[in-house]
Amino acid sequence: MQDYEPVDLSAYWNVDSSFAGPYIDPPVGTQSFRGLPFQIGDGSGGNCLIGFSGTGGSDPSVEVAVGKSAHTIVFAHTLLETKIPEGENIGHVVAEYVVRLADGTAHRIPVRERFEIVSIPVGWGMHAFLAQPDTIDFNMPRVDGSFHVSGRRQSEAIQGTPQAYALFAWRNPAPAQIIQTVRLEPRDRKFMVAGITLGHVDEDPVRHFPKREVMITLPDANDADKPFDLEVEVDRGTATYPHAVPRPEVMDAFIKDGFKGWGQKQNERSSPAYTEIAARPSAEVVVRNHGEVLGRANWGELQEKGKVSSNRMQLEVVDRGRNWVHVRVEDDETGNPVPCRVHFRSPEGIPYQPHGYHNQVNRNLDSWHQDIGGDLRLGQTSYAYINGTCQGWLPRGEVIVDAARGFEYDPLRARMNIEAGQRELTLKLKRWTHMNEDRWFSGDSHVHFLGAQGAHLEAQGEDLNVVNLLQSQWGHLFTNTEDWIGRPTFSDDGKTIVYCSQENRQHLLGHLSLLGLKEPVMPWCSDGPGEAELGGSLEITMSRWADACHAQGGTVIIPHLPNPNGEPATLIATGRADAVEMLVQAEYNHLEYYRYLNCGYRLPLVGGTDKMSSDVAVGMYRTYAHIPEDEEFNYENWCKAVRDGRTFLSGGPMIRLSVNGARIGDTVNLPGNGGTVEVHAEAESIFPLSTLQIMKNGRVVASTDSAKSSRTLQLKESIEVDAHSWIAARCGGAPYFGGENHHDAWQRGAFAHTSPVYIAVGGEWWMFDKEAAQYMLTLVDGSLEHIRNSAAHYEPGTVTHHHHHHDHQEFLEEPFHEAAAALHKRMHQLGIQH
Repeated sequence: MQDYEPVDLSAYWNVDSSFAGPYIDPPVGTQSFRGLPFQIGDGSGGNCLIGFSGTGGSDPSVEVAVGKSAHTIVFAHTLLETKIPEGENIGHVVAEYVVRLADGTAHRIPVRERFEIVSIPVGWGMHAFLAQPDTIDFNMPRVDGSFHVSGRRQSEAIQGTPQAYALFAWRNPAPAQIIQTVRLEPRDRKFMVAGITLGHVDEDPVRHFPKREVMITLPDANDADKPFDLEVEVDRGTATYPHAVPRPEVMDAFIKDGFKGWGQKQNERSSPAYTEIAARPSAEVVVRNHGEVLGRANWGELQEKGKVSSNRMQLEVVDRGRNWVHVRVEDDETGNPVPCRVHFRSPEGIPYQPHGYHNQVNRNLDSWHQDIGGDLRLGQTSYAYINGTCQGWLPRGEVIVDAARGFEYDPLRARMNIEAGQRELTLKLKRWTHMNEDRWFSGDSHVHFLGAQGAHLEAQGEDLNVVNLLQSQWGHLFTNTEDWIGRPTFSDDGKTIVYCSQENRQHLLGHLSLLGLKEPVMPWCSDGPGEAELGGSLEITMSRWADACHAQGGTVIIPHLPNPNGEPATLIATGRADAVEMLVQAEYNHLEYYRYLNCGYRLPLVGGTDKMSSDVAVGMYRTYAHIPEDEEFNYENWCKAVRDGRTFLSGGPMIRLSVNGARIGDTVNLPGNGGTVEVHAEAESIFPLSTLQIMKNGRVVASTDSAKSSRTLQLKESIEVDAHSWIAARCGGAPYFGGENHHDAWQRGAFAHTSPVYIAVGGEWWMFDKEAAQYMLTLVDGSLEHIRNSAAHYEPGTVTHHHHHHDHQEFLEEPFHEAAAALHKRMHQLGIQH
């Protein structure tokens, strides 16, 4: 016998579909609602419904012959008349359905508005108490769809609403008895009955059930190794999007991994994975991979057995019960709640994030410009930024906890146990170093898309002192406009500063971070896409932006040196750049930085993330700036320390450097014949370290390499210096380029690099490199060629520009002529004729 069986109503159809009125287009013929079959008419276009007009209660009853036993009777019906206001009608008896059994007993079922039946279209918040819509809750398309529903796709789940019918199920108290008839007794309202279906299985046909976690494993390697594209379909219930989880062998290594607290590599394969299913026992679960059906399973059987298998698919229910748990994360020393980020998962790798956060951030897909909710995703692992407390569901039994707070706390990654009834969980994070006490203050030079308040939360969660939140423009998209106030904001304890300023950008000449602006510097972007608007003209150069920033006392940083590689050489040659930012641990970026140092330019180094997505942590690359004891920590002094070159960039390690006792950013003076300097460098890290190197003029002159990774490395070396030089320290994995990487979207290396200590020999520090200078001149010339011959310009006299110069072309070109003159002057100083 089939699970559900439509009752033949053909003898009772008395109206056609037009009876439903202008607002409902009732589905007719063979239909399936919420996985239940109904027969509504025969598709011929004639009468197909049982209609009651509601005219004074004069409609006759309709008695439907059944003659079969059933556990339940499901009615698909619709109220077509209600009174205004609707609130006066709640509970009004529209009809009575009388079920007569073979033993002579009769059961009267009142059919009440907003209980067993509802008018359609349903007003917002006016769903029925005891009936369900004829459509089921569903997932939005996972990866595509119209732009106007892009926000809804983030919500993933959409509630089913009645399209034509409400489904009400009556449970038979004597399921072994034959149901002789069902009599439909109308009252005073217009309504229709479209279908009646008998349920032959002992379950509630329409009510909601809570979700349960199900693991999906594909035994066939050909299936498992395919790029992830699983789909799960449930006919009498719902399933969430399936998501990959780490492979078992990776899970075993997770606890001991050297990047505790900082994510895990994403499993790109189709197996293993999990989904969450909420369904009736009779439901069928179908699993597809790349559109191909791998297998089917009965949900009731799966719940009863716990696991079902076939040649190409294994499903296992891993729901072991859950508790609503209040979590407190404390500083190990003070016992106070400490802002941080947390991740919880089951032993199988299923995430259980705190309530208000996402188990899968942006469906585990790309999340550019979708930083939401204090979430972070590092590879396979989703984190929630919390202020020290959170609450939500945790699975009973073993739970894996992963918690971190920046680079100065030891991350916590451990197995814990949640007992039945447990409602509290306390975790402790231990600070292993306190850089603020040594007057080193950390900041991220380059953050986008976060809101100002969210930036505070995430900065505190990463133990970060300063966030430079930068407005900017991407084509026709302007970001963080509403966060601009022209001054910093502070956390309650004064330890975190967020300053919303600007990154002004051009696709060819370059980008420029303008920190500490008190007035806007416009236009934000210029010269067309992808930075400025479609058809945009060249309105300004980076040098002019830098001048406007300096006029306000701001700080100018060249982000992600050197690219876009047009105007950076001009900025550096004319002294307009206060510092440069290194965004990745790549040889090219290092060589570009060393090139300018070797040419005699004092360039402090800063670290920034260019955070534009939820899969980059604020401060993953950060700048540590040293503020002297006699100066308070504030935004102005932090920027001053950056300009003074008292910085190091960190992607994890804490690195220190001294040369003859002088600090980072200092100048050591030697006599004209040079001499020996004593260099001391050390590095400590929560991540494994293998290499610590001393750089002199861009070359490694001393190195300590640990065959076994260590948390601490030290290096003391005497280095001969016979001419003006610079010395810096850097550290990382083994090898230095190509060591361990973070699990952020950029896959950045975990390294640290200091700004230089400058060594002057026999006079004021001065270096020059002919090849580097020629390289810079070539960039100056190339930028001028672009301005003259490639960039878009309005015809002279047709526009009034934002600047006051009468000659727009001269306004654009002037800084480049200044740069060329400055470079030629340095060449002549060296006695080189050009």
